[in-house]
Amino acid sequence: MRVLVSGGAGFIGSHIVDRMLREGHEVAIIDDLSTGRRENIAKGARFFELDLRDRDGVFKTVAEFRPTHVTHQAAQASVAISVREPMLDASVNVIGGLNLVDACTKDSHVERFVFASTGGAIYGEVPEGTRATEEKIPTPISPYAIHKFTFEQLLSVYRRERGLTTTTLRYANVYGPRQDPHGEAGVVAIFFGLLLAGKPLRVNARVKEGDDGCIRDYVYVDDVAQANALALAGRVSEPILNVGTGNPTTTLELAKAIIAVAGKEAGTVPGAYRPGDLERSVLDRSKLAAYLPTPFDLTQGLKNTFEFMRSKAA
Repeated sequence: MRVLVSGGAGFIGSHIVDRMLREGHEVAIIDDLSTGRRENIAKGARFFELDLRDRDGVFKTVAEFRPTHVTHQAAQASVAISVREPMLDASVNVIGGLNLVDACTKDSHVERFVFASTGGAIYGEVPEGTRATEEKIPTPISPYAIHKFTFEQLLSVYRRERGLTTTTLRYANVYGPRQDPHGEAGVVAIFFGLLLAGKPLRVNARVKEGDDGCIRDYVYVDDVAQANALALAGRVSEPILNVGTGNPTTTLELAKAIIAVAGKEAGTVPGAYRPGDLERSVLDRSKLAAYLPTPFDLTQGLKNTFEFMRSKAA
């Protein structure tokens, strides 16, 4: 395969690039390095420094590399930023994506297009005692989730009208090495960053300041990279697939687990509710289990993440 990874210098995208290279594929990266890092660019991958909103640049790059397979990971990934700047979110997550998919359907060399969507935000509130299945009707409440769902719907048009074979992967809350501790998305990295700086961990409210915080489904980045590899290889039969663990974890539970893994003295402080945050988001992984029977263990994943971040802080 000739695999093009948008956002391939970012957290998730760089892990996908690494996996594709290990499998012996030819790989190219599109990334504008706004949130991606040059140090994440794998040796052996071609790199195009490019903003997907540059339509001419995207068409030129796709024509030059001529990918057979594309995985679209580039995104504005912060719910909070999307609430503050919905136009920015739309320009990246809708217009940028359209530029890429238009370039991929200009001729017929792209065999499969994989899209990184959000299961952690697209389904809206997931009631207590339940997990969101792929059949649950999305009820997004943030511009980020709305725009991700918009692009999913646009891909259905491209499947029907242009014959593009697509797979949409709806991620739970992804964590692992290379996640940015200084961004607004990625609580695991943010908590480890605070802990290494000797600061308390702020638990944003689920409803009222001082509660245990929102409930989330935390999935390790290796599982996400493997799901992308399977989808790119045509081994995922579903057009839409959740990628999560099905295990609910409150923000306070996560904070305590991170403190335990690090073996450091640290406290937690209550934080206010953040606009756009869901109270509870947990995914059903029944379909994913056919491809990845057992999710990566949270404690081990946190240990791996801590070791990576500690080595970078040394």
